[in-house]
Amino acid sequence: MPGPPDSLWGPYLSERQWGTVREDYSATGDAWNYFPHDHARSRAYRWGEDGLAGISDVGQRLCFALALWNGQDAILKERLFGLTNSEGNHGEDVKEYYYYLDATPDHSYLKMLYKYPQAAFPYEQLVNENGRRGLGDNEFELIDTGVFDENRYWDVFVEYFKATPEDILIQVTVHNRGPEGATLHLLPQLWFRNTWSWNPPMTKPQVTARGATMVAEHLELGTYYLYTEESAELLFCENETNAPRLYGTGSHGYYKDAFHEYLVQGNRSAVNPQQRGSKACAHLTARVDAGASATFRLRLSAVENPAPFADFGPLATIRKRQCDDFYGRVQSGLDNEDARLVQRQAFAGMIWNKQYYEYDVRRWLEGDSSSPPPPDERQVGRNSEWKHVDCGSIFSMPDKWEYPWFASWDLAFHAVTFSLIDPRFAKHQLVELLHVWYLHPNGELPAYEWNFSDANPPVHAWAAWRVFEIDRKQRRKQNPNDPGDLVFLEKVFQKLLLNFTWWVNQKDLHGRDLFQGGFLGLDNIGVFNRDLTLPNGAFLSQSDGTSWMAMFTLNLMRIALELAQHNPAYDDMATKFFEHFLYIAEAMTDMGGRGVGLWNENDGFYYDVLNKSDGQTISMRVRSMVGLIPLFAVETLDPKVLEKVPGFTRRMEWFLTYRPDLARLVSRWTITGEGKRTLLSLLRGHRMKALLRRMLDPNEFLSDYGVRSVSRYHLQHPYTFWADGHAFSVDYEPAESRSRLFGGNSNWRGPIWFPMNFLIIEALQKFHYYYGDDFTIECPTGSGTFITIDQVAAELTRRLAQIFLKNSDGERQVNALYPRFQKDENFRDYVPFYEYFDGDNARGAGASHQTGWTGIIAKLLEPRAGYEQP
Repeated sequence: MPGPPDSLWGPYLSERQWGTVREDYSATGDAWNYFPHDHARSRAYRWGEDGLAGISDVGQRLCFALALWNGQDAILKERLFGLTNSEGNHGEDVKEYYYYLDATPDHSYLKMLYKYPQAAFPYEQLVNENGRRGLGDNEFELIDTGVFDENRYWDVFVEYFKATPEDILIQVTVHNRGPEGATLHLLPQLWFRNTWSWNPPMTKPQVTARGATMVAEHLELGTYYLYTEESAELLFCENETNAPRLYGTGSHGYYKDAFHEYLVQGNRSAVNPQQRGSKACAHLTARVDAGASATFRLRLSAVENPAPFADFGPLATIRKRQCDDFYGRVQSGLDNEDARLVQRQAFAGMIWNKQYYEYDVRRWLEGDSSSPPPPDERQVGRNSEWKHVDCGSIFSMPDKWEYPWFASWDLAFHAVTFSLIDPRFAKHQLVELLHVWYLHPNGELPAYEWNFSDANPPVHAWAAWRVFEIDRKQRRKQNPNDPGDLVFLEKVFQKLLLNFTWWVNQKDLHGRDLFQGGFLGLDNIGVFNRDLTLPNGAFLSQSDGTSWMAMFTLNLMRIALELAQHNPAYDDMATKFFEHFLYIAEAMTDMGGRGVGLWNENDGFYYDVLNKSDGQTISMRVRSMVGLIPLFAVETLDPKVLEKVPGFTRRMEWFLTYRPDLARLVSRWTITGEGKRTLLSLLRGHRMKALLRRMLDPNEFLSDYGVRSVSRYHLQHPYTFWADGHAFSVDYEPAESRSRLFGGNSNWRGPIWFPMNFLIIEALQKFHYYYGDDFTIECPTGSGTFITIDQVAAELTRRLAQIFLKNSDGERQVNALYPRFQKDENFRDYVPFYEYFDGDNARGAGASHQTGWTGIIAKLLEPRAGYEQP
């Protein structure tokens, strides 16, 4: 569903629409090659739009973005450039420098920076050199090409200020960082997303010239006016495919790439001399001295204004001040100036990574009546089992270039971060994905467009509960008796019952409460591809899959307990999930009554177990994040809560009295802790201490910057499993992957990942809430220093924060690979939020703008981060 009314306009343009599944109509599903970057300037998109520093209305009918030309490039710079999965030596990767610097949740103020070389953009060099490099080499980045030498580049700052929800001030400031004067062409573009080519007959919207003003008219959206303060040349064309260029068919027309043809190729006949079309731009030119800057102001408004710039300055000042005031309240108590900078840019990245996402799977499979029918292979190919999916909403994306599509488990972490600044949007995201046009009739959540059927970790319930808690805490500042948004919580709970049932029916292969699930978002962490069906009837009992389900049951139990305080009908549901948690705990300890479990007592660790058809079981002894996930299945029950749900309490006590064998499996159920609280956990004291000894060992999981995804032990001791004469190995790979498993663009065999570290910290805080200060653990292992569990959580938080915060030398570890980014005043305070981080030195790796779940650093930077008991 569309966002709230005050979000009518926002940063909803994608940064890459080409190479996506939605635009792929091939028989083989080769999305990257079906719609390559070279086609993007000339070929109309079917399902969405992209642009540079762009915005659109909430339905992406009308779009605005900036295009640039430095006089040297072979291509008009209308969108960010990057390598496809096969071109990059570690998979797809954007090869540009851009930073989201500021934003308010309602988009009343937005600011970003794009760094544009003054020399010709080195497209070919980037493709060729990365193609030459192997999996063991570092990636060849734009900075490595030399185009930023002598500071010969432009800093292009783009700012938006909303006068009203339908009246937007736009300011573009360009700084010449080079040693000589230079010329820059700016082409602010206004265009309509092409919907008419696929939906005939349809009234085609149009942009026309009215003097120096562009007038955009749309049957549903109404009329918008784009004003430019500087005198500009107005150019017009159609947002339609240039068939002569791409396919050698058709006749002359005013196609999508007309502005490129006009400016770069000098083809004056490419634009419509009658000054009308579905796409338009204002051609502005800036000649800027070395070290100087130039500013251009525009206004996009639904109201005709005879003096559009008369109040521009005062309005812009007000919006920036309001943005400062907003974050002043959000960051109250956060005294560290650099931490405030990092947190604010993290929030900005979250907001800028909102995107309009449209995808009608049934129509995509069948094709449009105005186009040739798609190949028959598609009817049984990708997403063919998801014909009910019909998307048209604003989503928080993991990364609008590398991952310009929603990802279900990423979205859970996004929502928790958003709840700090915009709980309404956070709740909207969680509810949206559970609607009938996303959730499968069988209860499965869609993973992401590359394969909706992939199983991602079931963290939706955890996120819903955390968002509810954070939102309630904020609401109680106004009304101490506010119960929280119970309608949201109940709505989510009802749908998650369907999802839980799907997991039980589909991912518990033999009905033993031991779960599979495949790769479960951890890509290459296993010895082999855990998504594949194993030969000869073998199957894998997964420590992570089973632990995620134990966590899921406790999350649903806790939600049901909250709802039961207001509606006793939920008592039974809370009991049901309490009992199911105990059954899972039993299964993890004793699979099928044979005395074999997922816990390895000799190693003091949890492992996946391979079950062979002859009954033999093999513990897959890879020390990885898979074995730490059992920590996440933890809940504390406060006596004040239990007093309010006497029905649940009676049934719980009865069950544990008649099933003492199960009660013994759960940590200290019969022994009350701090504040007479009760602990439910997969880990009894002994196992928790054993697991934490591994996790807090610098020679294993604990790095200077967080918890690694695979133990460093495997650097010298790779784990190898032999099957049918083939060796499958896992070793420690601290940064990018050295294999192409799952495309090679992500790596879970050593790097530090923020979402998992965040869940570890929250779990530790819950354990401390029960144990109190009496329970201490050696940290780091072997140091002789014993601290409380809460202090361990605080220490992990500190280490993670050090990835982004300046050290004593004024350097940020995230930029460890490039000294220039550490020292240059025009780089050093612009913070990139990468997908994951080197397990040894914490330099950024993977997607470079995945503020999505890495944006959870904003939560960790709060004065008291993580778990907060209501």
